[in-house]
Amino acid sequence: GGDGGRAGPAAPRARGFWAAVRVWLEKPQVANRRLSGAAIQAKGTVPPGGRGIFPSVAGAGSAAGDRRGERRGRRAGAALEGGAGPAACAAAALAPGAGRELRAVLRTLLRGVINPCLLIFSDDYNGTVTFLPLEENTEGKYLIKKCNIYQIQLKHLKDEEWSVSVVAPFPEDWFSDGIVYPKLAWLGNELLSKLAKWSVEQKPSEFRSTLSLISVAKYSKVYQDLKEKYKEMVKVSLDVIVVILSFLLFFYILWEEERKEKALTKKQSFVDLGCGNGLLVHILSNEGHSGRGIDVRRRKIWDMYGPETHLEEATIIPGDSHLFPDTDWLIGNHSDELTPWIPVIAARSSYSCCYFVLPCCFFDFHGKYSRRQSKKTQYREYLDFVAQVGFVCGFHVSLIGKSRTYPPAEHALIDKQITQFINSRRTCAVAPCDRRVGLKHKDCCDGLCEQAGSELPEDETKTADTTWMPGFQPREKVEKIRNCASLPRDFVDGVVLSVANLLLNAAPQKSCSDMQGGNKSTWNQGESLSLREVAEHLNEETLKKLKSEYGGLQTLLKNNHQVFEVLNGRVHIRDWRKEKPTSKTKPEVKRRLSAEAFKTRLCWFFIHHPDGCSLPSEACPYAHGTEELRQSQTIKKKKHTQ
Repeated sequence: GGDGGRAGPAAPRARGFWAAVRVWLEKPQVANRRLSGAAIQAKGTVPPGGRGIFPSVAGAGSAAGDRRGERRGRRAGAALEGGAGPAACAAAALAPGAGRELRAVLRTLLRGVINPCLLIFSDDYNGTVTFLPLEENTEGKYLIKKCNIYQIQLKHLKDEEWSVSVVAPFPEDWFSDGIVYPKLAWLGNELLSKLAKWSVEQKPSEFRSTLSLISVAKYSKVYQDLKEKYKEMVKVSLDVIVVILSFLLFFYILWEEERKEKALTKKQSFVDLGCGNGLLVHILSNEGHSGRGIDVRRRKIWDMYGPETHLEEATIIPGDSHLFPDTDWLIGNHSDELTPWIPVIAARSSYSCCYFVLPCCFFDFHGKYSRRQSKKTQYREYLDFVAQVGFVCGFHVSLIGKSRTYPPAEHALIDKQITQFINSRRTCAVAPCDRRVGLKHKDCCDGLCEQAGSELPEDETKTADTTWMPGFQPREKVEKIRNCASLPRDFVDGVVLSVANLLLNAAPQKSCSDMQGGNKSTWNQGESLSLREVAEHLNEETLKKLKSEYGGLQTLLKNNHQVFEVLNGRVHIRDWRKEKPTSKTKPEVKRRLSAEAFKTRLCWFFIHHPDGCSLPSEACPYAHGTEELRQSQTIKKKKHTQ
């Protein structure tokens, strides 16, 4: 196994070590992503002598809504206590020390249909955690497998220096299946480094993750059931259906538990804001939840679902006209500019309306989200912002607004708080503040401009009573392609020729010499210029067209990689002699076919460069003349006729 997770003065202390071990016990999928999670089936203690394992059972079985975990724990405890007490013997062999009590955990690793069990002993005194894999025989008794036993050890070296190790006492018997039991090298490298890191950095989370709201064991089981039920859809689009099924079973379990908590007999209703392809709406509806999806653009796939799946093409403008008082849940899965508004819409729709958001792109109430903290990652900062919106709206938040922090009688007070918070996020570049809460414009903008006495423009006055933020920009109904690909071909060709001539004629002129067949040939590579210098030589109309595209001039030049190379903000003429040649290890036939197969476009240098192409025709991936175009079709025909 692995050994040597040693650190200096800032090394993990015992408390951090046990916190790290708890992560590996309860959430092994954090380190081993091939697992779905873990279910603690039973907990107990082992007194000196080894008898009395699991005297009281409390495990994931009851949390999952059944007694199977409890029965399994008692059955395992009874079986392991039989004979010479194999569990106690194994634990004693791996962690010597008399007269101590061990903590025992029976854990099931969740991976799919077959979920193996492990018996885990923790020795607080010696700082060891021993993992014993179990197998159930035909009599229903659990036996300890000799293979794949390992132990995590914490040792105090000196002063503030500690060492974390992973030890496998029987490495010759280790069997790796690549999932539940990784290779020993993985334990010694990946797991050990994560344990050391968690021991030092273990911090309480500011709010629980969404998956912590549901039973992981039940999550795994329901996922397998739903995957089987919708296996025909899996054949259509595996990646999409797996993601959608993950969302589906999350709601499936969350809503089932909510119905038990609130004694509801009817399944929850929903509205999916920004529903996209509508697949989640279709499956939720198929599972008996009444609801609909709304998106600014209709998708072709909507026609496949049938009339029972309700999907609407509409633009949502946050305001009084887009509330959902009869809806139980609002869903925002990658809802873009609506993401921060969904908690607000839920709060103002009704006291019983809940919400779920999964942020993707970063939007504030009025436009793109602007970073304010450099010590956090951009995504972490944005998650905190979305959570803050939920708190302000009066929800207990974990990116899910399931319950309120206030009684119904305080709704007006919370609504005023929401309006003040939205206005506080605005800048002077946005429309003036909403006067309904009595705030002056300089209050919202920290006094950056003096417009306190101005009136709302006429068009915004008309919508002030219904729209919560005048000037809110929803997505366009027709998504424009703005990566320079839709620009007219003659326009692109003109820009390419202008920039190339600019580089070729720039002073001082660069020339590259090459020896081919004993003759010295000179080929003008031109000068390199910055993007700014290139832009200064283009006319105003050309620049205006380029600025309307994402990436502008740089994107256009990179798209034309046959001619240009853009490195570190500077534009160069591409010299194809410096490109990596085709590997000489390829068979001759394959090299010839691959080289000629690319000849579907004319060589720009052969046509436009004053010195022609720097490569001979047989070495250039582009056609030197129309007679060389599309040679690959002829070659394929010859190959098939042989």
